[in-house]
Amino acid sequence: MSRCFNSAALPVSACGLQALPSTIPKRCPCLARYELSYRPLLRLEPSVNTTTVVTTTTTTTTYAPIALPPLPPPSSPKDPKLYPLAHATLPQSLRHFPLTFPGGTRATFRDGDDGDQEMQEEQELASGAGWRMLKRDEDAENQSVVGLAEAIERYGKKRSHGAEAMMEGVESTSEMDSSPPPPRKKARSVGLPPISTMNAAAPPSPLPSPHGSPPPETIWPSAPPSGASSPLPQAPLQPDMSLVTLMTLPNLVESFSHLPSPLQSHVLLSLLRHSQLSVLRTLHSVLTPILARDFLTLLPPELVSIILSYLPFSALARASRVSKSWRAIIDSDPVLWRDLLISTRIWFGGQSENAFAKAVMARRQQEYKIPPALPLPHPYKILFKSRHLTRTRWVNNADPNHISFPAHGSSVVTCLIFSHGRIISASDDHSIHVYCPVTGEMLRSLDGHEGGVWALAATKDILVSGSTDRTVRIWDLSTGRCTHVFGGHTSTVRCLAIVKPEWIDVENEPGVITREKWPKRPVIVTGSRDHSLRVWTLPKSGEPEYRCYEETDMDPTDVSDALENPYHRVHLEGHDHAVRALAARGRTLVSGSYDCNVRIWDIAKGTCKHVLRGHTQKVYSVVLDPARNQACSGSMDGTVRVWNLQTGACQHTLNGHTSLVGLLGLSPSYLVSAAADSTLRIWDPDTGELQHTLAAHTGAITCFQHDEFKVLSGSDGTLKMWNIRDGTVVRDLLTGITGVWQVVFEGRWCVAASNRNDTTVLDVWDFGRDDDDDWVGEPPGWEYDEDATDDEDDDGVGRYEGANGLTVVDTDPEQAEIDAMDQDLMPSETESTIEVDDDIHLRSRRNDDLDAEPIMVQSDEEEGGVGASQWAPSARQPRTRATSASTRRVASNSTNQAGEGSSRPRPRINARRR
Repeated sequence: MSRCFNSAALPVSACGLQALPSTIPKRCPCLARYELSYRPLLRLEPSVNTTTVVTTTTTTTTYAPIALPPLPPPSSPKDPKLYPLAHATLPQSLRHFPLTFPGGTRATFRDGDDGDQEMQEEQELASGAGWRMLKRDEDAENQSVVGLAEAIERYGKKRSHGAEAMMEGVESTSEMDSSPPPPRKKARSVGLPPISTMNAAAPPSPLPSPHGSPPPETIWPSAPPSGASSPLPQAPLQPDMSLVTLMTLPNLVESFSHLPSPLQSHVLLSLLRHSQLSVLRTLHSVLTPILARDFLTLLPPELVSIILSYLPFSALARASRVSKSWRAIIDSDPVLWRDLLISTRIWFGGQSENAFAKAVMARRQQEYKIPPALPLPHPYKILFKSRHLTRTRWVNNADPNHISFPAHGSSVVTCLIFSHGRIISASDDHSIHVYCPVTGEMLRSLDGHEGGVWALAATKDILVSGSTDRTVRIWDLSTGRCTHVFGGHTSTVRCLAIVKPEWIDVENEPGVITREKWPKRPVIVTGSRDHSLRVWTLPKSGEPEYRCYEETDMDPTDVSDALENPYHRVHLEGHDHAVRALAARGRTLVSGSYDCNVRIWDIAKGTCKHVLRGHTQKVYSVVLDPARNQACSGSMDGTVRVWNLQTGACQHTLNGHTSLVGLLGLSPSYLVSAAADSTLRIWDPDTGELQHTLAAHTGAITCFQHDEFKVLSGSDGTLKMWNIRDGTVVRDLLTGITGVWQVVFEGRWCVAASNRNDTTVLDVWDFGRDDDDDWVGEPPGWEYDEDATDDEDDDGVGRYEGANGLTVVDTDPEQAEIDAMDQDLMPSETESTIEVDDDIHLRSRRNDDLDAEPIMVQSDEEEGGVGASQWAPSARQPRTRATSASTRRVASNSTNQAGEGSSRPRPRINARRR
């Protein structure tokens, strides 16, 4: 059976005419039958002409129905470019489906064009002795199969005599015999002769009929005269093909609306196969916005996250710009960005991601007092973008912005840090400078130290510095003022760190682990050449200022004892030689000394937990790895040792360097060591396995910094960038210089201090672009300043009262009991000498021997016989304990003037006194 004519809903003209469409296929076999059986007729309303002279005469003229000409069979589309769907195959569900006709009769619709092909494509059904498998639509009654024409005809029968389907002016021929003629003034016109339905022009259903039809008439019949003597008037309207088509459309729409959904779909698709490309484009423009559905907002979040996980990050970035809702969904999905971080190998672990997220959330709490209009992206999304930029920009940006400017004259830059968009450098010329990385302008010059500055640490707007003048100074970076001066160390303050509050696991009882925040507020830990370490409370803004000497006495060698300082907490003694390096997190402090030992301390209790012995020469560097519960140390013996913090055992001894290992760096995935043998080595911190050896320098490594993507190292004459994952050189940032003192980087910024022609120069590189404002750098060690716990009031350190009445209040009674052990600590000794630091990595200008001991320089008091060297006996005053456990008054005076107090000389003993 060939395909039959299909119809679709089409507009109705304002004149109310109905017509068949002109796109009936030639191949439709039922077309001829339809033309003869349901030829439409045009029925004209009587025209009324009124002439008024003296009397009114009304003449009514009636017209016989005008038979409309048949529609010519349309030509089948042949050009596939003009008719893209001409040869499109209908889906199986529209070529074969069950039907239920009015009255309950069931049948199966089968498309005529594809019936034979479908029968050939059907696979043989399984069968056996006495049984066979039925087809899906096969039943016991073997329902009849109908085609398109018969299906439409049978659905149209129930409305074949309905008057509601007829438009005004269009009537079926079966109604002509019974319709009354219009009224006339004089004689009633004779009724119309019967007209065969085979010649009708307005069928009840305009769709094809299965009955045969005679050839169409070629003569237009006219209406008979309305009266015996009335001539037949000329019809005022002569129909054409357009009129025929318009008159048939209403019946098409009505018939189409009664078809079942599968049959409607079949008819519409058949019409679309005969539609030109321009028509299809118009339909697409109308249907697309109507049928569009925002699936991201309709689906459950779990499914949306799974769907988005299949997209690359470039597609996610474009999708987030589609709408506000899509942006909110994509940006706020932590699982999506976490999986993307993992799949792109930029998920570092080791709590680095959690630390970043906490810092971002704390920063938002401070910045956004009122919630923004659009939801803010999840921190993992910001982290992904920042790490992606860090991985790509540093390698692909071949020409970053670069500025150079002189700093500190010709002095050595001993410390260099990058904090909150500021470059802070310290030198052995006693000065500290603050620079703008964009312009190179010096923003602040912090003057006050009377010796070289060898240790720096910053948090927010607070800077802490340690010097060879044996003092610790605290600066307000916003104003440039020195707010506090802490004394107590009797030799150079060689290293220091700011320990910020964080939640840690504490074993207060055997087998019982509790989650506590330590320290209760930020503290400062300092290490000195006087063999000891000290712990101080970091003063907050607005707290009383403290200076260890009067403003009129500018001699830093004559300072008061640390026990008079209300901010002093603990004095840690035990090392037998200078403390060269330290690292601290939470309650744990690791120190490395020239006595070849590494010690692990509990800051809260002020006790030494473990003495780690194994190095055979001086320890120059230590790093702390709380995520793995281990610490690492580098020594002059050329080895790196990995220690267990819980047991104190040496887990790994990393051999390979042939000289002093003076620098260590740790990231979540890599442990990097730098030595005087001109090489850097990259180790696996979990297994101790050597991954890469970076050997391209010609001199001792003087500085380096690394992250999870790169290593920047400085030596004599060059500053190199390495790929940490494969150990290859990426580029040389500086060449042809005398030496590189320091190098730091964070995010898009890189800063290096070097010597050129006996002049110290700072170089600044900006690897970002103008649209990289969201690039957030991760600081070394992943220690952020935006921790909300820093602003809490309780410090957990008990109450300390100094001679000047300053107090630091603690609201934690348990911590007050812990700090009661402070009475057993030995008082600090004074020493009227200033030491010149013997930093190995900055010796290139002095040509001193690596094993040289500290050089002692006598002061004026020492020349007079008052001072003593650091190994000389010193006096000690007894300490008194207050009667209250939560409040103590520490009263001690360690001045060594003759005849003051009762004291006995004693040798320096570094064992702890009980």
